[in-house]
Parts: sequence; C-alpha cells; structure tokens
Amino acid sequence: MGRIFEVRKATMFARWDKMAKQFTRIGKEIAIAVKAGGPDPATNSALRRCFQNAKAVNMPKDRVEAAIKRAMGKEMENYEEILYEGYAPHGIAVLVETATDNPTRTVANVRSYFNKGSGVLGTSGSVSFQFKKLGVFKLKPEGLDPEELELELIDYGLEDMGEAPGENNEPVIVLHTAFNNFGHMQRALESRNITPLTAELEWIPTSTVELSEEKAQDVLKLVDKLEQDEDVQKVFHNLA
Repeated sequence: MGRIFEVRKATMFARWDKMAKQFTRIGKEIAIAVKAGGPDPATNSALRRCFQNAKAVNMPKDRVEAAIKRAMGKEMENYEEILYEGYAPHGIAVLVETATDNPTRTVANVRSYFNKGSGVLGTSGSVSFQFKKLGVFKLKPEGLDPEELELELIDYGLEDMGEAPGENNEPVIVLHTAFNNFGHMQRALESRNITPLTAELEWIPTSTVELSEEKAQDVLKLVDKLEQDEDVQKVFHNLA
C-alpha cells in the first residue's frame, strides 16, 4: 500500500487518539459536575457547560449519558482536581490541570515528565502568578452583531472580545471574562439564546516568551508528553 497509506494511517490514529483523550477529559468533567451539582442540567450550570463542550468535540450522546450514570453510581471514582506548576526547558512557565483518583501516581508521573523533558516541577504559586484564570467562551459569528453583543455583555463581566480561528480554521468569536464572572456570562448568553461552541476556564499568560523553532520544539515535546497522561486534563504555557 506504500508510504502514502502509512502516512494517512498515522494521521488517522493521531486523530482518534486526540478524540479519545477529549472524550476522557470531558467524561471526568461530567463526573465532577454531577457529583457537585446533580444530574439535571437545568439546575447545574457546570453540567450544561460540559454538554456544550461534549458537542463541540462530537462526543456521542450515549457516552455523555453513560458518564452521567457512572457519576451517580456508588462505585464511581472521586476525582480530585490538582494544579501542578513548573518550568519547561528555556524558562517557559507551565501549568498542568489534573483530575485524578490517585494523586500519588499523578504527581510521580508529572514530575517524571518534567525531569525527562529537561524541565522542573515547582511548588504551588511558583508559576501561576504569571497567568490569569479566565472564562473563555467561543461563539459562532453567524447571526451575531459583535459590536452590539460586546456592549450588552460588558455588564456581565466581559473583559475582552475578539475573533480567532477555530479547530478547522473557521472564524469564531472569543470572549474572556474573569473567573468569578463565569456564571454571569454563561447565564447572559443563555438568556440571549446563544449556545457557545465551547465554554472553558483557562489559564491565560499575562505575557508570552518568544523562542527559536528548535527551542520551542523542546517545550512542545514536554507539553505533548504531559497531555498524553490519562490524569492530565489541560496544559497551559506562556510560549508565544
């Protein structure tokens, strides 16, 4: 079948691996949301957010329903959310969000990735001061007047608004709001019948660091290793 088939097969498997990782991440988020606020999305805003994010990555409805049922079961793992901080090679700050039922295993794995990737795992507060935790909403621009929407949402905690490329390079509107205004913004969008493509809490760097392509690859190799771990939910960094 030749090299072209092998390249296509590798690309296909990489896409499947990414999709499986996304499903696992959202499944944990659903479990945490259900444990905290119950299985009814009408009264659980965190669960509604999970549904939006599940739809964005094409997570099948039966998998979402199965995650809710598991979260309601007595045998469901209790996930602990832990943030790890450290430095990648060349002084790049890294934050690692995890959801784990075994913190001892998780910290050992995370430390190992940093060590093998020529980085260093830091202590709480050693890196996070270089980031702001923000609510990030991504919207389809169709049918929206950005200027009018921006004026309407300022009263609900909108910090900034702009356009960015989506997963497939399609244009999306990106809203940033402070962490403590996340719920206000979510309700404001719902009241206007606007369903976000995604609604996430993210660590946004206050400034970024430029590196050469070779040095940047050193950082991205570590980020990739971290992202592949089953306990890691998201990885944030200040590499430009």
